[in-house]
Amino acid sequence: MKTKSLIACAALSASIALPSFAEQPLTVVNFGGANANAQKKAFYEPYEKAGNQIIAVEYNGEQAKVKAMVETKKITWDVVEVESPDAARGCDEGLFEKLDYSKVANKADLLPAAVTDCAVGIFVWSTVMAYNGDKLKTAPTSWADFFDTKKIPGKRGMRKGARYNLEFALLADGVKPADVYKVLATKEGADRAFKKLGELKPSIQWWEAGAQAPQFLVAGDVVLTTVYNGRIDAANREGRNLKIYWPGGIYDLDYWAIPRGTPNKDAALKFIAFTLKPEQQAAYAQNIAYGPANSKALTKLDKKVLDDLPTSAANAKEALQFSVAFWADQGESLEKRFASWATQ
Repeated sequence: MKTKSLIACAALSASIALPSFAEQPLTVVNFGGANANAQKKAFYEPYEKAGNQIIAVEYNGEQAKVKAMVETKKITWDVVEVESPDAARGCDEGLFEKLDYSKVANKADLLPAAVTDCAVGIFVWSTVMAYNGDKLKTAPTSWADFFDTKKIPGKRGMRKGARYNLEFALLADGVKPADVYKVLATKEGADRAFKKLGELKPSIQWWEAGAQAPQFLVAGDVVLTTVYNGRIDAANREGRNLKIYWPGGIYDLDYWAIPRGTPNKDAALKFIAFTLKPEQQAAYAQNIAYGPANSKALTKLDKKVLDDLPTSAANAKEALQFSVAFWADQGESLEKRFASWATQ
C-alpha cells in the first residue's frame, strides 16, 4: 500500500532533519516476521537513504540478553523493541536509559500509553479471535463461541501461556471487559479462568510463534484461533481470506527502549525520533495493520487502512486494554500455574 511518493518524502525529510551517522552503524533489535518487514520499509530503508546505517537483529524478547549486556557493560544493541511488561520491568531494573522527550517526540502527539520514562510506544497491536472465511460458514459472535465446541466443532488455536488466555476465558464465562482484571486479581477469579480453560483443553492446539496461528487456520488444523491481528493482515495480503472477530480483543503497545550504557545513545534517540514522525508512522501502518503511536499519522491514512487497525473506533469499541500493572504483579505466579496446568 505504501506509495513511492511517501518513501521519497520520508527520505527527503530525513535527509534534511538528520545528520549522517554512517560511520557508526546502529543496531536495532525487533521481533521479526511481518512486523520486521514493515519496520524495514517504513523505518530502516528511508533512514538509511538519509545516509545512516542500520543493522537489524531479530530476537524473541529475551531480556536476559539485555541484562547481561548492561551488567557487563558490553552493549552491542542500541535500540530494542520490547513489549509493555518488559518495558516497565526493564525500567525498574535500570536496564534502559531514561528518555529525553525533547529529543524524541511531542508527548501531546503520542497516545498516553505510549509515553513512559524509559520506553516510547511504536505501535498498537491486538490479540484477537480469527477464523478462515473459506472454511467456517458460521462466524463466531462472542468469546463464548470460542469455548463452545458443540456450537462450532473443531480445534482451537491458543498462544501457549497464561497471558491473554485467562482474560479470554473470563470473557467467555460472562465477565464484562471492564471487570476482567478486577475478577482475575482474586483467587476465585483465577480459579474460574483456569476452570473455563480446562473445559476447552482437549480441543486446544497451542502456538508459540505468531506465524503459526494463521498457518493453523489456512491448513484447517483449527477452526478458531487467538492471533496477533497483524498476522491476519499479512496472510490476507498474500491472498488468504482470514477474518477477525474484534470484540474482546486485547490491545497493547510495543515500545522502543535504549539499553543503558550504549555508546550510541544520541544516534539511538535520533532514530527513534525518526520512526515516530507522522509520515513514518503512517508508512508503518500501511505495511501492517497495527495502529500508530503518533495520533497525527491517522490523517495520512485512508479509510481502508484505518478500518483494519485495532485503534479504529469500531474495532476498539469493545476491546480490552492489556494491564501491565496486573501482569507485573501477578504474571510470574500465573505463568507458573499455567505451565503446571498445561502439562497435566
